[in-house]
Amino acid sequence: IGGFGGIFDLSFCNYKDPLLVSSTDGVGTKLLLAIDHDFYDNIGIDLVAMCVNDLIVQGAEPLYFLDYFATGVLSNQVATNIITSIAEGCIQSNCALIGGETAEMPGLYEKKHFDLAGFSVGIVERQSLLPSNKIIEGDTIIGLPSNGLHSNGYSLVRNIINQKNIKTSLPMPNNSKKTISEVLLDPTKIYVKLILDLLKNTKGIKAISHITGGGITENLPRVFPDLSISAQINLSSWDRPEIFNWLKSLGNIDEDEILKTLNCGIGLILVVSSNYL
Repeated sequence: IGGFGGIFDLSFCNYKDPLLVSSTDGVGTKLLLAIDHDFYDNIGIDLVAMCVNDLIVQGAEPLYFLDYFATGVLSNQVATNIITSIAEGCIQSNCALIGGETAEMPGLYEKKHFDLAGFSVGIVERQSLLPSNKIIEGDTIIGLPSNGLHSNGYSLVRNIINQKNIKTSLPMPNNSKKTISEVLLDPTKIYVKLILDLLKNTKGIKAISHITGGGITENLPRVFPDLSISAQINLSSWDRPEIFNWLKSLGNIDEDEILKTLNCGIGLILVVSSNYL
């Protein structure tokens, strides 16, 4: 029980010409897998990650986060696990969890079902806002690995699992130490501290793209300043995690489609000067 809104004092940030950057997102149908397996330890990390990763690609340092948790009948244990994991995501992002809302709506949600939404605000110096409009032919593209599927493409994933009658309690194929469900519920990687460190200690980062829904195909072009720029990517330049190959084969998904639906092992893409490395 508290006030009607969270308060954050910007005077502590010590920015000279600050811009506020805001983001909102959810976890999508990955929630249904968490509900089916009664496992909520990571889903709050997913929620925070989907918001703060959208901030950091614009060069913004996350300041604070708020959550919206809506359910049919509130389970104190489920709510505790979810809020605990949201707090862990905020710790990983070095941002404050300053508020939220819990709504109980039995006429709207089925038993055990719920939805999550997250809202975050970050700050960046005006001169440091990304993407830069100075991207040119010959710049270098660097891919940073994902933790797996992150939080996109789960409608497709669940459809494949249901159609093929896959038992997700079985080990992931090719001698994985994790079950299929554990791999599918791995939390989204939070890139905040890594990217803030790079931006602080290196020069030449011109743009960063968060590879979410739409995959590399649709997200990377969003940072290009105009239509004269396009990307050339060698798809064999990284080892695609087995979960993507397994889903591609199981669902008979063609290459273009999987690249537009899943991150395929790349969570962020940096566009840097050709002499960056």
